[in-house]
Amino acid sequence: MPPGISTLAADAPELSAANTGFMLICSALVMLMTPGLAFFYGGMVRVKSTLNMLMMSFISLGIVTILWVLYGFSLAFGTDSGSIIGWSSDYVGLSGIGITELWDGYTIPVYVFAVFQLMFAIITPALISGALADRVKFTAWALFITLWATVVYFPVAHWVWGAGGWLFEMGVIDFAGGTAVHINAGAAALGVILVIGKRVGFKKDPMRPHSLPLVMLGAGLLWFGWFGFNAGSWLGNDDGVGAVMFVNTQVATAAAMLAWLAYEKIRHGAFTTLGAASGAVAGLVAITPSGGAVSPLGAIAVGAIAGLLCAMAVGLKFKFGYDDSLDVVGVHLVGGVIGSLLVGLFATGGVQSDVKGLFYGGGLEQLGKQAIGVFAVLAYSLVVSAILAFILDKTMGMRVDEDVEVSGIDQVEHAETAYDFSGAGGGTGSRKAVPPAVDAVAGAGQNKKVDA
Repeated sequence: MPPGISTLAADAPELSAANTGFMLICSALVMLMTPGLAFFYGGMVRVKSTLNMLMMSFISLGIVTILWVLYGFSLAFGTDSGSIIGWSSDYVGLSGIGITELWDGYTIPVYVFAVFQLMFAIITPALISGALADRVKFTAWALFITLWATVVYFPVAHWVWGAGGWLFEMGVIDFAGGTAVHINAGAAALGVILVIGKRVGFKKDPMRPHSLPLVMLGAGLLWFGWFGFNAGSWLGNDDGVGAVMFVNTQVATAAAMLAWLAYEKIRHGAFTTLGAASGAVAGLVAITPSGGAVSPLGAIAVGAIAGLLCAMAVGLKFKFGYDDSLDVVGVHLVGGVIGSLLVGLFATGGVQSDVKGLFYGGGLEQLGKQAIGVFAVLAYSLVVSAILAFILDKTMGMRVDEDVEVSGIDQVEHAETAYDFSGAGGGTGSRKAVPPAVDAVAGAGQNKKVDA
């Protein structure tokens, strides 16, 4: 993503109403992705955790927005300090920015760039929540988001996209967030779950999605919003690069969905709706860093490879014993790594830059740079996230009590339930006709074993 610092130079580009409108629309599309993620995750959990899962995404809209205005934008995109972090007093509170002041080298206002980047900052910690389903205190999660955004996301965003950031200056290509968003969130998820441990009943009780239609709705909203996420990351629509990214987003997502379904059919004997949704998200993740560097044929390769490898990776949690509830590690971490590294193989040198990958005569240089970016972000996020979780767990406690987890986190943490079944059970009008145990799991799809 092109970074910059505001300027009022006489030869600076003039404000473009078309690009400004385009970027505002893209910002709204990226905002929609967070509610989409909430539905995607919310449908994948059991009935008793639905609202908590929705809220773990929605709360990020509130917390990160305020942090971004107060100091987050300044840390991520302010004047560089040591290639590690940024800071500009004019960006604190967004108080020193003129309404027509342009982002350096571009035709959109600083305010538009700031709000577009805000939506990235919001969804990244929300991605982590899928790994922690059923078992985290909501207050602890809210504080974790606050700390994690401050010490992990804002600095990493500066490394990758900020003018002077060390990965940006090295030449690491990350068009829209393979490292800063997906590897960052996936590594953080792994760090936290290694600290807080497994859900009660992990690998023993069935923990099936309670609403696959919600999962598909969420996946569809993510796919839709991702066009703003990816195509908007060129910060304009003047030279065709954003159009290529738009096409590649669609192509890679389709290829990944088909590859995941093919693997499922061969491995498990069925084409599942959950597999289709997960495969699509894996493709979206993988094309995010690479889509501005590859051709549409390259996008097919990126998507197919990601769909296959992510489908294989989601089973690793059972082999290694870490409880990644909704496969954040298997999809976002693995997909982000794949998409980032494949830039070093499939970059054509004819889209966002003249950098070529190995298969286009560029040698191994870019692959090496991509690997440094991947593993630097992975290691930093994993370690710091684990430390934050450890501190919170030892002070206020990260997990709810076991009896709360078993009975249902929604009622205790939010004083609500996702579904009201009081009208079920016929026309008698009597609640006595519905046994409490059945009423508690109505609609969960469990006939022989309570799993809600």
